Amino acid sequence: MTAQTQATQTNHQQLDRMLRRKEVEQITARSRSAIYEGMAAGTFPKPVKIGARAVAWPESVIRQWIAERMGGGKA
Repeated sequence: MTAQTQATQTNHQQLDRMLRRKEVEQITARSRSAIYEGMAAGTFPKPVKIGARAVAWPESVIRQWIAERMGGGKA
C-alpha cells in the first residue's frame, strides 16, 4: 500500500456522517420538540447548516451526547 493510498483511506475514515433531524430523533429517542427545547436550553447539540434551508448533526456529536448521558464518555 502506498503512502497516498493510506492517506486517502485515513481521510475517508475521518469523514463524519451527517444526520438529518428524523434520524437524530430515531437515534436519541427524542421528539422534535424535545430536540429543539434542548438546543435552546444548551443541553442538546446544535446542528450545522448544510444548505440554504437544511441542517444536520455530525454523527460523532450525537454519539458523544448519548455517551455522556450514559456516563460513558466517548461512544
